[in-house]
Amino acid sequence: MAIAAIACAVCCLALALTSSAALATVALAVGGAGWVITWTGFDVWVQLASPRWVVGRTLSIYYACLSGGMAAGSWIWGTVAQSYSLASSLELAAGALLLVAGLGFVLPVLLGADADQQGSNFRAPELALDLKLRSGPIAAKTVYSIAEEDLEIFLGHMRTRRYAVSRAGARDWTLQRDLRQPSVWTETFRTPTWMDFVRLNHRLSPADHEISHLLLVCIKAPHLPRPILRSSERQTRFGPAVVQ
Repeated sequence: MAIAAIACAVCCLALALTSSAALATVALAVGGAGWVITWTGFDVWVQLASPRWVVGRTLSIYYACLSGGMAAGSWIWGTVAQSYSLASSLELAAGALLLVAGLGFVLPVLLGADADQQGSNFRAPELALDLKLRSGPIAAKTVYSIAEEDLEIFLGHMRTRRYAVSRAGARDWTLQRDLRQPSVWTETFRTPTWMDFVRLNHRLSPADHEISHLLLVCIKAPHLPRPILRSSERQTRFGPAVVQ
């Protein structure tokens, strides 16, 4: 992408400085190649960098930003050309492209592993209640017993887990410590419906599930995590609360 930006910068600079039709044709060919490589490369990068379950929405946002950026760029460089000259706008555009290329070399975008983008084969737990897909809200709670010497490692893994489950759709994620038993920690989050809870677990990648295995290292048997699922009845079933 950085090399493609340099090609476009060379094209703009050549068009600003030359009056030769042959040189302008070559410059346009180089710039056109850079243009095609840039946008096709970004299309592929956005698809590969997005989790499979959200790739459609990511592409729609990307194309909206792309169209808006092209419109804004046309207005900016058109205003510069009108206020100063066409050559000045092309030279400034070349400078901006070289700056973008420099940032590309200094801060390259790295794609994650394929495992980071794939979903998981989650199997919903068996329940005593006959929950419908729209039943909810669902409150998920997991109780951990952590020794003091493993506390920092545990908190580091939980920060990673918070990002993972929140990205997948968890709401109101919290990590609470028992004041009477400081070694006991409780992770809670909720989803609007049972279907959202199942989808959340399907969205978690194998790399996200690896965090659970890392957490087990911090926990000494027999104090294994105790997952608890609760369903809150909707307010409409009981009516509004009355305060006297």
